[in-house]
Amino acid sequence: MLSVTAVGLLWRIAEPARERTAPRHPLLELQDGARLVWQHELLRPILLTAVAWNISWFVLQAAYVPYAVRALGLSASGVGITLACYGVGMVFGALLAPRIVGAMAFGRAIQFGPAMSVLASLTIVATLVLPAAALAGFGFFLFGAGPIIWTITSTTLRQTVTPSAMLGRVSAIFLAVNTGARPLGAALGGIVGAAWGEPACLVLAFAGFVVQALVITCSAVRLLQRLPAAA
Repeated sequence: MLSVTAVGLLWRIAEPARERTAPRHPLLELQDGARLVWQHELLRPILLTAVAWNISWFVLQAAYVPYAVRALGLSASGVGITLACYGVGMVFGALLAPRIVGAMAFGRAIQFGPAMSVLASLTIVATLVLPAAALAGFGFFLFGAGPIIWTITSTTLRQTVTPSAMLGRVSAIFLAVNTGARPLGAALGGIVGAAWGEPACLVLAFAGFVVQALVITCSAVRLLQRLPAAA
């Protein structure tokens, strides 16, 4: 129903007249976007961080439900409650985003989400020692609260430093790469979980979240004191 409503709202938008140009092959358009992203010192680490995050997140997702049932002893409702903490964290983080971003340099605000993801993953891994549903729920809460700050700040930076004429192509690259990383993470989680068990997936996901935090921390993004001038 929501999707149908969205289509109806979009259908009513009156698109402004555009200058007609010779059509180009879509792959050439994507090539332009990919070249800009890879050569840009701020866009490239944002993309690599997002790829590492999505792979790690879906490794965790592939293993969590069977792990929660077998190791944490949760019922179906218990699993649902712990996963719902993720959404609660997202709302909480979004409400606090203006204060968090305003309290630190912009580069540090972008690093906040990846750093929180490491802490959240460590909290989930801690259930291997202390198998408590509350600890797992708190981990998912952190996964919601931290990365939503990343979504807000990284998207703002991406749209600011990308020339207006390239916004569509750059956004398409980010969407395609991020979405494409998810089935890779799910498949990796399934393979590792089947071979070595769900705990190995939790540890592997933690290692991946450490990698994504290191990528953004070691990049030029960390030097930003404020949002750059618009391209």
